Amino acid sequence: MKSALPIFRWAVAFGAVLTAVACGSAAYLLFGDRSRPAAETNVVIERGATAADVARRLEAEGVIKSALGFRFLARLERVETEVKAGEYRFAPHLSENDVLERVTSGRSQVAIWVTIPEGFTAREIAAALAERNLGDATDLAQYFLRTPLDLGRGVRSVDLEGFLFPDTYLMPLATPPSALARIMTDHFKEELPRNAETRAKRLHMTLPQIVTIASLIEREAKADDERRLMAGVYYNRLKRGMPLEVDATIEYTFAHHKDVITRADLARDTPYNTYLHLGLPPTPIANPGRPSLLAALDPQKSEYLFYVYKGNGHHAFARTLTEHNANVARYEK
Repeated sequence: MKSALPIFRWAVAFGAVLTAVACGSAAYLLFGDRSRPAAETNVVIERGATAADVARRLEAEGVIKSALGFRFLARLERVETEVKAGEYRFAPHLSENDVLERVTSGRSQVAIWVTIPEGFTAREIAAALAERNLGDATDLAQYFLRTPLDLGRGVRSVDLEGFLFPDTYLMPLATPPSALARIMTDHFKEELPRNAETRAKRLHMTLPQIVTIASLIEREAKADDERRLMAGVYYNRLKRGMPLEVDATIEYTFAHHKDVITRADLARDTPYNTYLHLGLPPTPIANPGRPSLLAALDPQKSEYLFYVYKGNGHHAFARTLTEHNANVARYEK
């Protein structure tokens, strides 16, 4: 009987050759193949995208040849969770290893995702943009607070406070403050109801005044179901010639947030002190979101003139000073 050993050795040798060929092909695909992208290509990676999501997107856009190979390489390099969201510009003829290095280091990014929370002031927005390397905080704040916005029909805001719409944006890098502001103010105009000007006139308000009221709501309200009711309180007080007495307007004049407004703070004579001065503050005190803007345009009718925070995100509303004082005694212990 002939020995099977030569056949076994042949099979092992053949398998080794196949393995070497496969490894060589994989290595070439991941490190040596530079046929893609064929031309400069921009790709947006969404926030929260997984390595698998990114691989599929890059393959679909022609940046890489194999989504499977890209995922294998990411796992091999242990960087599956290090993909950075944003917009990338890929030069032609990169290896898949080059592409992986770019999307995990952020190199080749041309735009990044930035979230602007509702109720941020212009200065807070400037600081948030600066933290993402989108400019100098001081330069951004100065531009925001010295530039009026044309709202049409001869209406202009004092500055951009209140009109930098809070949302999540894909912000281009190496962009001047004017362009960053334009992105947010254009979005504000998109989110503003088309009949906002007409609705404002019915309330005997201008659009900048509506935005100012919305900013008060944004900084004071914590529950969506109280926004319209709170707006109604402001309109009631304005009609009666009462000072608004909104603590958030006092806080706006300070460089940093204050948890407690003191009697001394209430006595500071600034244009934003709505305890000392009748009417609205000269500008919005924050950048309101859509719910607050809608509430300012559609206040809930009531006889309420006062409110005090009672906890759990809600306020106690009152018609008279006596009722209000009782609520203060009850909830501000």
